[in-house]
Amino acid sequence: KFPYSRPHFLQFHTDEEILVSADHHIRPIIVPRDISKLPWNSGYAEAVNAGKSVWNEDQACLRRVMLERPESRDRSMRGVRRNFETLLSTSEQLNSATCLPYVYFSLFDGHAGVGAAVAAANQLHHILHEKLVDVIDHLLPPLEGYIQLEASAKSGAAYFIPEKEVTNEALIIGALESAFWDMDQLIGEDKQKYKVKGGCTALVALFILGKLFIANAGDSRAVLCKNRHAIPLSNDFTPETERQRVRQLASLQPELLGGEFTHLDYNRRPNQRDLGKRILYRDAHMTGWAYKTVTPEDLKIPVVYGEGKRSRVLATIGVTRGFGDHDLKALNANIAIICAEVIYVFQVQILDIQEERIKDSDVLIMGTDGLWDVTSNDKAVEIVQRSLDHFPANDKSRLKYRYTSAAQDLVMHSRGKLYEKNWKTADSKPATIDDISVFVIPLAPYKEEYMEWKQEYE
Repeated sequence: KFPYSRPHFLQFHTDEEILVSADHHIRPIIVPRDISKLPWNSGYAEAVNAGKSVWNEDQACLRRVMLERPESRDRSMRGVRRNFETLLSTSEQLNSATCLPYVYFSLFDGHAGVGAAVAAANQLHHILHEKLVDVIDHLLPPLEGYIQLEASAKSGAAYFIPEKEVTNEALIIGALESAFWDMDQLIGEDKQKYKVKGGCTALVALFILGKLFIANAGDSRAVLCKNRHAIPLSNDFTPETERQRVRQLASLQPELLGGEFTHLDYNRRPNQRDLGKRILYRDAHMTGWAYKTVTPEDLKIPVVYGEGKRSRVLATIGVTRGFGDHDLKALNANIAIICAEVIYVFQVQILDIQEERIKDSDVLIMGTDGLWDVTSNDKAVEIVQRSLDHFPANDKSRLKYRYTSAAQDLVMHSRGKLYEKNWKTADSKPATIDDISVFVIPLAPYKEEYMEWKQEYE
């Protein structure tokens, strides 16, 4: 449905450029040619894996968008996504009371193929925009002289007037939730028509109404760097971190296991010689351990198999939330993993930027797991702050490169260098062999933009 490509803001124009970016021996660190294409001169950098897949399976997307009231023009045009390069070219556009600006960043980490990540990078922002347009009349108060909702209802317009108080935050979270659901369903439908291989994790940062909404499904991560401290804005969703949730789901819906797996967990996996002996186990409702006598049922494979980064759901998939794994089969068994049950659920966290004291050095770090496999939250903040300190505010000619440089440094730290046949970090520890994608996004420019818009609107 969508050809393989790299993020649009990298401005790759030829297949040769894509091939060069996928060199597994050199693993070049790629940054945008023109950083002005990114809102607020945000930083972005990426590097391909060390050979575990042919292509870089990470994808990224960003959009600077203006939501428009449907009443501001032909009602058949329910809002439009404008080109982010020219969107805020005039102050009239920014300050129009019929419009609401927002900025969207996203990362998608593909597995078992690039298809789902490419599809999500090309479509999720469109779906989310439609969801936000649906609630714009709640997000923005009625204009002076605007026909009130009650009058519209009397005339037959199909407006929903909620009985319960619904906050703007709840509406935006709802837009994200329904967009994620629709994206997952769309990939499932596309797999029946096109070659859409694999699935992907999803990490979205939405700047709207003075707030930052982080939506996460999978093991990519968002970390706030504020006052030189790391504040997690997402949780990693892996078989290890969600072991109990997956076991509870398997206990409630054993048909998902196909008779090949068990929802029980053991301190060690029992074998034939353990039959009739006592072993420590825990059921889906337990966090502690107890003894049971081993029966043939206990010889089945645990639904979460392995430990740490090597843990897998049904011995197959290493993430527990994301898009597109509708056709995934368990290893050595013809069992479809029901991803609407296991994978779809995701998490939204909110940062109220307009209420925070924001400095120029306060940034949002977004990265796929290739970054975080090697770099801790605190280390990432240390690297970013050290990089930003090299670009003092009085050096106007170099200042715009500070966030790009910080993103490069993060990728460099996790990628390391090639020593003989192994990639090593600067302290000679194993570096990541996975794809790496990183955004470094300053918060101060958004707060300034939003406060200007708010002042004009009010």
